[in-house]
Amino acid sequence: MNAPLALDPARTALVLVDLMERIVALPLEPRKGTEVLAAAEELAGVFRSAGAPVVLIRVERPSVAEQPPGSGLVPGLLRDGDVEVVKRTIGGFQGTDLDERLRERGIRTLVFGGIATNLGVESTARAAADLGYELVFVEDAMTAFTAAEHEASVRFDFPRLGSVATASHVRLTSA
Repeated sequence: MNAPLALDPARTALVLVDLMERIVALPLEPRKGTEVLAAAEELAGVFRSAGAPVVLIRVERPSVAEQPPGSGLVPGLLRDGDVEVVKRTIGGFQGTDLDERLRERGIRTLVFGGIATNLGVESTARAAADLGYELVFVEDAMTAFTAAEHEASVRFDFPRLGSVATASHVRLTSA
């Protein structure tokens, strides 16, 4: 988790899961939602500057007439050129066009952040691994409902699926 990761911006996308007002505001551990949001916004800026896609996934509850207040992405997070995906399950691939949208851009590597580490992030990542993507997990750009849940994903599950890094170690460099 200490060595810088050099990633090709032409083949890499940042995937941010459930950075919605009502979720960022929840009591979360090991870091606050606002801390995750700050790290995610910084990463998104790096990806956009390098011409790499930023994918923002948010959840909508199925079969309800109206979504709860705060169900949109945090204001200002979505920018022109970003990919927004609305999911209705825990993971971002099931029942969405996320895979097609990534493949049409030539994406092979996904860099993950979001809330909650062990739910939306991990579920989306497991499906991505099944689909053959290379995965990078930015530990300080995610959080969960408890520190133990976050730690279990980061220490035990994510290393089996890809690489775990901190935001400061993610580098986008053309091959």
